[in-house]
Amino acid sequence: MNDDTPKGERIAKVIARAGVASRREAERWIEAGRVTLDGQKVDSPALNVSIDADIRIDGTPLPAREAPRLWRYHKPRGRLTTHDDPEGRPTVFGDLPPELRNTKPIGRLDMNSEGLLLLTNDGELARRLELPSTGWLRQYRVRVHGRIDANSLKRLADGVTIEGVHFRPAQAELERQVGANAWVNITLREGKNREVRRLMEHLGYTVTRLIRTSYGPFQLGKLTRSEVYEIPARVIRDQVPRG
Repeated sequence: MNDDTPKGERIAKVIARAGVASRREAERWIEAGRVTLDGQKVDSPALNVSIDADIRIDGTPLPAREAPRLWRYHKPRGRLTTHDDPEGRPTVFGDLPPELRNTKPIGRLDMNSEGLLLLTNDGELARRLELPSTGWLRQYRVRVHGRIDANSLKRLADGVTIEGVHFRPAQAELERQVGANAWVNITLREGKNREVRRLMEHLGYTVTRLIRTSYGPFQLGKLTRSEVYEIPARVIRDQVPRG
């Protein structure tokens, strides 16, 4: 199917903005033939569509588009950042109120990590805020086993390569040493899978606790474990870059 009209937005992006899937999920749905536009099967995620287009997934119309919403959530340890786990392990969405169980996480925290997790009803917004190009810093407090050598922490400032994977520069500072354990503050821009743990292990330290304290302009603050707080729309307008 072709569309000669340059106006509008790409159909995969429109589906993501409707909050039913991420853009990548929408692209997979299109490839699987599950998406129609005005009754015709769509074969390209790059197709531009108008705001009033009749888009359907498996015959079901997209829900009316909501304004983007954003929540701060204090993820506890012991829960996966995923909607479903094949092994039946607990997830953050089993911990959230029912009205938030279809939201999208912005970034992830592994099962044994805790702290700030942002959630949104807008799949496209989630994708955009995860990109390193957004420039948002992610900050962590990390407890490690071992006596910290300040010079070793400085090695992260130039970026490191671990088992063929390059990690961008990160800032790490000793907060305090308590006997054989220490608290370290780490700031980075990307957040690859298990990045903080891998960086610390690369320096010879074992992480025993990991807490994300901020993501971009948003702070964990005084949220208690499992507490969720909706960010006001005016703050979203002021703080979140437009796509």
